[in-house]
Amino acid sequence: MILKKITGGQLETNCYILACKKTKKCLIVDPGVDAGQIEQEINKLNLKVTAIILTHGHFDHIAALNDLSYPVYIHKDDAFLLNSQDILSYFSPGTKTYSGPLNFIDEQSKINVGDLTVEILHTPGHSPGGICLKVNGLLFSGDTLFCRGIGRTDLPGGSYEKIMHSIRNKIMVLPGAIRVLPGHGPETTIGKEKEAGGYFVD
Repeated sequence: MILKKITGGQLETNCYILACKKTKKCLIVDPGVDAGQIEQEINKLNLKVTAIILTHGHFDHIAALNDLSYPVYIHKDDAFLLNSQDILSYFSPGTKTYSGPLNFIDEQSKINVGDLTVEILHTPGHSPGGICLKVNGLLFSGDTLFCRGIGRTDLPGGSYEKIMHSIRNKIMVLPGAIRVLPGHGPETTIGKEKEAGGYFVD
């Protein structure tokens, strides 16, 4: 497995490139950085992109979407965030909407990237269609769970009750050794967050 992190954009978003070492097939998680940076890393590693997966549709996670020509996957409940100029401009004036083709994924979906299988966890709260991606010992948590924190819930479609339910019932039940790769900030593990955030569990 190959894993690369690129951090950038207005809000220092973490964009991840996950690849199968054997086949060189890869996916891009949350292209919130400059498209040129992403393409440079892909070309340097001689990878073949099979998909872009969005953990959610907020502007800081889709910045390069219009400049990349790969299949885009998102939960259907967040599709409205990609083509609403009012919502995007509220966050960042001038942000372009995305009206290209979308592939909808949910918890019944599994995406294969070479020998890797990506499982989808629907984790609403930060946004209605927020998802986390589980593959091997990794969890790409988007803006649901950070190192020592959780995503904000005061944005359109956000819900504190739902994000806490998602964290308690979808994330904190995972093995403690799983590495959590968030949309912003440093990585952590499930075990460390259990120890640090007692309010995650009843």
